Amino acid sequence: MNHNIDSGILENLQLESSQPIPINFEQAVSMIKEFAFAEVVKEAQKKQLYFHNYAHAEAVRRRAEIIFNAIEPFWHKICHEPASWDSYRAKYLIEICAASHDMVQEFLPLKSPQTARQRESGVSENATISKLIDYIKNLNQKFIAQNPGDSPLFTQGDLEIIRKSISATICLFDTEDNSIYQPDLYNSEQHIALNARIIALADIGGLGIDGIPAYFQEGSLILLEENPDLIPLIKDFLAKEEDNSNNDEAYENLRQRLLKRAKFQISFAKGRYTRLNKELEGLPQEVVSVLKEKVFKYLNEQTIQKIETLTPTADDTSLKKLIEFFELGKYIHN
Repeated sequence: MNHNIDSGILENLQLESSQPIPINFEQAVSMIKEFAFAEVVKEAQKKQLYFHNYAHAEAVRRRAEIIFNAIEPFWHKICHEPASWDSYRAKYLIEICAASHDMVQEFLPLKSPQTARQRESGVSENATISKLIDYIKNLNQKFIAQNPGDSPLFTQGDLEIIRKSISATICLFDTEDNSIYQPDLYNSEQHIALNARIIALADIGGLGIDGIPAYFQEGSLILLEENPDLIPLIKDFLAKEEDNSNNDEAYENLRQRLLKRAKFQISFAKGRYTRLNKELEGLPQEVVSVLKEKVFKYLNEQTIQKIETLTPTADDTSLKKLIEFFELGKYIHN
């Protein structure tokens, strides 16, 4: 799967995003998704985003749809938010949030050119929410201007659901298990909205829903996105077609960073497996069973063992082997 999207698709998305004033809610949803996808594409091209791009947004949309379809038969039993009781409307709002949740990616200033770029927790998500809500409010205003006396296409309740859903994708790093989690899923004092739970689980649910190959691919693309300074060095190493990492300080630094990332991928996978019960807490047992058996079907001990077996973590692992494991040659030449 290509980590980028070609310029022709971008032009089509931009053209579609300038459609006329929507005549109904469904058409407005379509316009918003097209706008969001186009913004994601532009951001990816502008900031060299290997992971947070169109492919990821579409993957989250697809995974959110899988989760929604699995629990829709139980919707009125498990939905506690009056604004989300209409599952038909809720599905559309989920699609909007999935398509748009990574529209903006803000990085902290680099302390050194030879370091990974980092994000401040919540900054990108809040900027995304602001941009999306502004666009939706503008659609509402145009619709009301053309249809005086009608209700807006999107209610304040809809906008609040959208805010909560995208906020739920904010991630933090847990130093205890060397993994990543979404704090909104762990807030026992405040019940998480069902839409928000679906978006959060879809966002980092690649391993559980799509399996090991997809998980490894996402890990490689995140590695490249967060460490663009490594790309020229990787290309240089591959061009020489020889493993002389032990004789070069720069190559040794590259090897150490790749090795650290490989070890993290095991920790992250274990975190996805051990945290699922907590992240589904509050749902009826019959819903939890459906999600664990039919949706997050890869989150089991066998999957974790296979990841541990396939991932090179020995301290003396060669740079060549690490580059091959992450398939970096394939991704940086696309």
